[in-house]
Parts: sequence; C-alpha cells; structure tokens
Amino acid sequence: MYNNAMVNQLEKISIVIPCFNEAKYLHEMIKKVLNADVLGLEKEIIIIDDASSDNSPDIITELSSSHKEITHILKKKNQGKGAALQSGFELCTGDIIIIQDSDLELNPDEYPDLLEPILNLGMDVVYGSRFLKLSHKAFNYKSYLANKFLTNLSNVFTNVRLTDIETCYKVFRRKVIDRHQFNSKRFGFEVEFTTVVSAMRLNIYEVPVTYFGRTYGEGKKIGFLDGVEALFLIIWTNLFLKIYNK
Repeated sequence: MYNNAMVNQLEKISIVIPCFNEAKYLHEMIKKVLNADVLGLEKEIIIIDDASSDNSPDIITELSSSHKEITHILKKKNQGKGAALQSGFELCTGDIIIIQDSDLELNPDEYPDLLEPILNLGMDVVYGSRFLKLSHKAFNYKSYLANKFLTNLSNVFTNVRLTDIETCYKVFRRKVIDRHQFNSKRFGFEVEFTTVVSAMRLNIYEVPVTYFGRTYGEGKKIGFLDGVEALFLIIWTNLFLKIYNK
C-alpha cells in the first residue's frame, strides 16, 4: 500500500517517451500510458520524436493536440535515444521521472510496482528488471548474454548489484537530472545513467517487470555496435564521473 503523505509531497510524475519510427505502436502505447495508474500523482507525458521517417510525427502531433497531458518535441535530425531523453528531461516539471520506450515491449500497467519503492520505501531510483520475472516472452539468448556481461561489468565498477542496467524502465527523483546533464547520444545512456546514480550514492531498488521483446524484423534497433559503445562507456564513465564522490 502506498504512503498518502509521501504522495502529497511528490505531486507530479513526468513520463518521458523517446520515439523513432514507431507509428505501428504509438496509438496503443499512448493509450496505455494515459490510462496507467500512477498512484494519485498528476501526470505529464513528454514525447520526443527523433526525426522519424514514418508518420510517427503526425501521430504524435495529433495525440498532443487531443490530450492536454501530452507535450512533444519533433527533432529535425536523428541523434539517438540518449539525446532524445536529454531533450525531454529539459521539459520535465515532475517530482518523479519515468522513462517509457515507445514500443510495447514493457507494460505501463506496471507503473504502480515501479513507483511504490519511491513513494513508500524512500528510494531514489527504481529499475524495472526483465530478469527478475519468473515468466516472460522468450528472447534472443545472445542479447541476454551480452546484457548480463555488461550488467556484471558495470556492477564491478559501481559496486552496486543490479540485474539489468539496459532496461528501459528507470524511475527516479528529479534531483538526478537537476545534478547531471546526460551526454550519451545513443543507447549508451543506460550505462551513463547507472554510473551517475551509483556515483551519487542514491538509494537504488529493482522490481521485476514483464517483457515482450521484439525481434529485429519487428523493429528492434539496438545492435552490436551499441554493445561495443556500452562496454567503452562502462569504463570511461566510471573513471570520469567519480567527481560525484568528492
């Protein structure tokens, strides 16, 4: 059960949604986000289109005009997920931020589980781990091994035990974006985020989430080079961002 007093202190949640060529999923995904239970918090939705070549920008503009909760950014140049998120963070007015991918791999119905540790347990950051769930759609085993390798390597550097640093679902208090402007342009954001919140010595929590992974044929975009970038960034960011410990 969530803490009513804590909800009164934390009044708004910002849901930040990066999008690139997701016209097929946008309507259903936004419907789920609009209907999602956020445990009494006011809701704002910020969608950032990263120069999609399909009709995602038209759909986003239509959705934004139909729902007062939605704000949007239409980028003219594709820069990557990390850059899109940073643009979205600059518009956030919420006390809590949640990152939501624009596909349907993760389910907004699980927002209460993600929010409860912040609202009731005093946590600062919550990861929605795809590997704590006992049941999930089967997904690429090589991708799973790469994720586990990167997560374990990150854990060695940060000394924080996590099971899934590459998950989309990261929920956090706004002090994270108040203290740090993210520099990673692409999927390296996941590594940079983990390094930053670990170096800030914030209270971090993991909850299981249900995962319906897509194949590359269905539009999945992360690839081998993103894994190489993540490997480099684990080492680089952990050396550079130790400034937060001073």
